[in-house]
Amino acid sequence: MPVMVQALTPVFVLILLGYLFRRWHFPGDDFWIQAERFTYYVLFPAMLIFKLGQARVPASAYGDILVLILAMLVTMTLLLAFLQWVWRWPGPVFSSVFQGGIRFNSYVALAAAGMLLGDEGLSLIAIAVAVKVPLLNLLCILMFSLVAGNGTVKLKPVLKAIVSNPLIIGSVVGMAWSYFQVGFHPLVAGILEPLSDLALPLGLMTVGAGLQLKALRGASMPFLVSSSAKLVGFPLLTAALALLLGLEGLMVQVVVLLAALPTATSSYILARQLGGDAPLMAGIISGQTLLAMVTIPLLLGVLW
Repeated sequence: MPVMVQALTPVFVLILLGYLFRRWHFPGDDFWIQAERFTYYVLFPAMLIFKLGQARVPASAYGDILVLILAMLVTMTLLLAFLQWVWRWPGPVFSSVFQGGIRFNSYVALAAAGMLLGDEGLSLIAIAVAVKVPLLNLLCILMFSLVAGNGTVKLKPVLKAIVSNPLIIGSVVGMAWSYFQVGFHPLVAGILEPLSDLALPLGLMTVGAGLQLKALRGASMPFLVSSSAKLVGFPLLTAALALLLGLEGLMVQVVVLLAALPTATSSYILARQLGGDAPLMAGIISGQTLLAMVTIPLLLGVLW
């Protein structure tokens, strides 16, 4: 546990620094908007290509990750549907509970995996991101079309957004680079490596800069249920599924970490665009990010 706390402390300190810098308007509010774009479109794809391109992941790992992620998503969707049957929330409220209960923050995922599990764990979680992000987006869009009732959801723009997602592109290119064992010319490595080193600290600070702690005032039952399901229920369910599927070792550590992460900041954009409860979503994102500082070390200490 002390080793785990020591490894994760830099992750959450960088998130808090980003929040404080944004609150102090340093170096300016416009900086953080542009920093997030730069991280999303340049730094993280460069890191994924560089790290995955050097990895030697067994072919069997791809199938194991796909099967386990499908099992995770189906099981968690059923649990959240049961919670909706119990609580009977309005559609927009449930849409935020659902996103809060099933999505994950890719920046925190990659940073935590790199800190805790090294380059091998980072490679596996990058593959999991490439598999899980498209499935999650399609699942959430389907959920909005069923419960939010904000007109017809068009699938074509969603598919276009998934195909053009920089994290997915970076992961796919990195996996292909690794599979064909292309290697990196020293000149290419000399460019990608410093960009890769910059990705995680700046990415984590942009996560902190995006926190809206005012949205936590008067935290509601939907917030508590969604956060409990995501930060406690999901990792426990994932560990049980991995055990049933006969998986062990680093693979289990990676998927349990993935399940234990706070929800994605992009959930707020989806809630605002597709008729969800955006203020509730902002509270869930901010609250889960803060709560995860406690729940992740505790749960990983028990489940690993």
